[in-house]
Amino acid sequence: MNIPFAIPECRVAHLVERRDDHLVVPVRLDAATGCCPECGQASRSVHSRYHRHPADLPLSTSQTKLRIEVRRVYCLNPTCRRRTFAETPTDLLAPHSRRTRRLGEAQARVGLTCGGAGGARLLAHLHMPASRATVLRLVTRMPMPDTPAPIRVGIDDWAIRKGSRYGTIVVDLDLQRVIDLLPDRTAPTVAGRLERHSGVELVARDRSTEYARGASLGAPQAQQVADRWHLLTNIRQAVERWLHGAHARLRSLPLLPGSTAHPARRSRAFARSTTELEAGAQSRMRWQASYDEVRRRHAGGEPLLAIARAMGLARATVRKYASAETFPARLPHGAGPSLLDPHVAYLAGRIDKGCENAMALWREIREQGYPGTSRQVHRFVAERRTRPVRSGRKPRCATASDSQRPGTEAPLPPARQLAWLIVQPNSMLDEGEAAVVSRIEQDDTARAVTGLARRFTVLVRAAGKRKTVADDPDEDAAADIAAWITQARTCDAPAIATFASGLDADIAAVRAALTEPWSSGQAEGQINRLKLIKRQCYGRAGLDLLKRRMVLAA
Repeated sequence: MNIPFAIPECRVAHLVERRDDHLVVPVRLDAATGCCPECGQASRSVHSRYHRHPADLPLSTSQTKLRIEVRRVYCLNPTCRRRTFAETPTDLLAPHSRRTRRLGEAQARVGLTCGGAGGARLLAHLHMPASRATVLRLVTRMPMPDTPAPIRVGIDDWAIRKGSRYGTIVVDLDLQRVIDLLPDRTAPTVAGRLERHSGVELVARDRSTEYARGASLGAPQAQQVADRWHLLTNIRQAVERWLHGAHARLRSLPLLPGSTAHPARRSRAFARSTTELEAGAQSRMRWQASYDEVRRRHAGGEPLLAIARAMGLARATVRKYASAETFPARLPHGAGPSLLDPHVAYLAGRIDKGCENAMALWREIREQGYPGTSRQVHRFVAERRTRPVRSGRKPRCATASDSQRPGTEAPLPPARQLAWLIVQPNSMLDEGEAAVVSRIEQDDTARAVTGLARRFTVLVRAAGKRKTVADDPDEDAAADIAAWITQARTCDAPAIATFASGLDADIAAVRAALTEPWSSGQAEGQINRLKLIKRQCYGRAGLDLLKRRMVLAA
């Protein structure tokens, strides 16, 4: 039988033997003489023969094993300490190995792509069976490649354990491949990695001060470039922080002429039970006490981190309470999807005509296709009832009218959503969203914040659109950002002024973001691939395995 591929350093002795579940290929070594591994003396004096049975790449749809006839040869050098030695096909087999080198490499490559358990399942179908532990062991034994020294690198953080432990990914921006995964995101670790390559000319990073310091220590000659996406995210976060404190004041602003406070659809959730309302009131009282305590400690000069540790609160919560002018109460829940929504207009019209019999209304809309029970209809009618029911229960409108109930006046969107509307250009907003922004712009500080946020967003997005590798540096963009920082630092909103001060402290990297084509986009994409690999490993892969799967696969 002819073998469709070559076997290094061997020749087929005779016909291939077929066993129950695999093929056996008898082979012999090509060399007529052997060299002693100790002294290098050539010899052809045979002492004995034995067979090795390593697994090899499959033939067709069958597993394959080689039966190699190995000769043990006398060493003819009388001064050598070895009496005999065995001939070994070093290109084909490693010492004491039960699989050929090419089979091990193929199994390792499958492991790089599929992981341990997934690779083991796939290898069984490819007739190269191996356990998941063996697959991972073959992956960890693969040598790391010798990559060329990078010129432009991107660094970003990734979650080893989200919320607890983070590492750093280092990417070659020119070759678009991962160079290394670091165990943390501290400045000394990043600096130590960058010091290994003296030719680094550019470092793209986010706005982290640790990365800025690490890049300055490890590659002082390199130009640092802040990522434009992070700049846009930071301005939105600054606007959101300011809104958390000013939201209560902005909600009291009147509606603009032509706006309506009562949309045609259901604008709030169905009424809660008495027990739910009492639990909500108690929760509000607890958070109100926490807010008062945070404000008292902050006014006394206590740092935010110390307040968070003493009170057991998250740092973001303490920061929000410290900057809020009034207690940032939770906004009323909006209207979630309901089977009753298509029939709200009909029910409202029937109630206006005087029909307040919930069962009768339920029967009417059931004929129109309402598939639900009468429970929601009863709750809907109870909120709008004008006369008492026969059971003697007080109507809900007797305790709180529609004008007094939270959520019936035209509410503002939450701070996060409102911040998103503020940073968008007017052309991106629909009529309702533009009306919301126009309403809050009646406040002088809100109008200044909106103008600054939109100017900054337009400036960054315009720089991102016109940048290519061949472009020359844009001096106008650098001058515009300097003017923006000067104006923002005098803004009445503390969050915007703080953001501007941070930009001024990192002005070189910010200017480079507006004048250079490079960004951390490639690092973000590699982090997405890293997340996929982590999920394939069920979150149990160590740093070394993740590094090999990222670097070797590239």
